Amino acid sequence: MPATPAWPPQSTPRLFVETPLAPGPLRIDGAPAHYLIQVMRMKAGDPVKLFDDVTGEWLGVAQAIGKRDLVLDVSGKLREREAVPDLWLCAAPIKKGRIDWVVEKACELGVERVAPVLTRRAVVDKLNLERLRSHMIEAAEQCGRTALPELVEPVKLLALLRDWPAERALFFADETGGLPALEAMRARPGPAAILIGPEGGFDPEERDAIRAHPQAVGIALGPRILRAETAAAAAVSLWMGAVGDW
Repeated sequence: MPATPAWPPQSTPRLFVETPLAPGPLRIDGAPAHYLIQVMRMKAGDPVKLFDDVTGEWLGVAQAIGKRDLVLDVSGKLREREAVPDLWLCAAPIKKGRIDWVVEKACELGVERVAPVLTRRAVVDKLNLERLRSHMIEAAEQCGRTALPELVEPVKLLALLRDWPAERALFFADETGGLPALEAMRARPGPAAILIGPEGGFDPEERDAIRAHPQAVGIALGPRILRAETAAAAAVSLWMGAVGDW
């Protein structure tokens, strides 16, 4: 006897929506509608997986399809919103393209918050947060996340340290040497953040200020020199493997 096909099928497109989802009709327009109608060639009766970063993942079925919009019937919840590991990524802005990659991978890896940190050697001091959020949304749609990382406004390093919460460990990638990352992370389970400097690293005064902070722990990411974006992905991966949800 043939197996019953999975519903919705694995190939079902996923779409993030800004409004909280509930059973009933949902109109989709703009770029998401263009994607579903023109790229995915959606027809009446086709399914869509929807998530809103609040209520979880839902099933929508195409009902009426126009040239520039469509109406989905939101019929039932597929999953609750995922539990998110309590990890922040605090990273100095780097060049366009590379910073896009950082926020994309932070989303895929399960980070709860992305906080750009302005440092003295950073070559970028302005960020297009709307563009970065779009990259996170695309990553979440592709990798199956039901939650988006919170993306906060850039903050200067000294202000970040001044207002740092007492209960949160701050693991900073110290190119001059530190504890092996896995060892340090396993010794400090609980709320945490990873601090990554710019391409040129922290300057001496910044490094001294970080080291003087009671929650800061310098970590080493192996014997090789890593680019800033590689260091961010490596450190997040190590934390997820040590005390996160991997």
